[in-house]
Amino acid sequence: MTSDRPVVLTIAGFDPSGGAGVIADVRTIHQFSCRPAAAITSLTFQNTKAFFGAIHETAESLRAQIVPVIEETPPAAVKVGMLPTASLILEVADLIRNNRLPAPVLDPVLKSSSGGVLIEPDAIPVLTRELLPLARVLTPNIPEAEVLTGVRVENEDDMRQAAVKLVEIGARAVLIKGGHVLGKSDVGDQKSERRSSNDLLADDGDVTVFTAEWIDAPPIRGSGCMMSSAIAACLARGLTMKEAVSRAKEHVGREIRAQLNHVNTKI
Repeated sequence: MTSDRPVVLTIAGFDPSGGAGVIADVRTIHQFSCRPAAAITSLTFQNTKAFFGAIHETAESLRAQIVPVIEETPPAAVKVGMLPTASLILEVADLIRNNRLPAPVLDPVLKSSSGGVLIEPDAIPVLTRELLPLARVLTPNIPEAEVLTGVRVENEDDMRQAAVKLVEIGARAVLIKGGHVLGKSDVGDQKSERRSSNDLLADDGDVTVFTAEWIDAPPIRGSGCMMSSAIAACLARGLTMKEAVSRAKEHVGREIRAQLNHVNTKI
């Protein structure tokens, strides 16, 4: 790992409650000793309980945010989150192709934790066609993987099938986050009844399953944002993809435990 602070650019939506989006990304990038830069794709109106709407940036305003930053200091890594419209997706794809930006960590945000729709339906095929093949890794959760592939995901075998399909569609690598699936850990030849949180990485023909202890906590807002931005920061620091995913998963686990402890302390 290098000793300086590489720049990590996040391109994502703004959540005024601070739980997700650009604010969560910037916080995470800083925690990994990188320097964050950010461009906002959408100004959302939400709190921790409900989603009330959004005003989206135009392709021109998004470009105007990004170009001066990358011309001054080219980023070592890029994370892409909420892209609500086809025009914004096309703009980000064009910026990546024509400015020699690093292949991004692409978090295909479709809905907020509170249920708000964060991408227009006609933008999803554009995301799949134009941006997915440019990404270094795609990081869908289970519901997102199901929408992108049409595969019903209920277990680890289904996760593998969905990952294979996403690679066939054009993804270079896929990390399917298994927080929405009830996993069970294997101990030797014995199946353990202890619940686990399993994420599956398909990269360069190799499949790796990352297993962690299941944290019995309510869903934590922004966990996907933290995961993807942590991976981007680790890649910026020179880690391999497997190392980056492992570090990012450990980080998200710590954040979930910290938030759970905070809630328990207040009770």
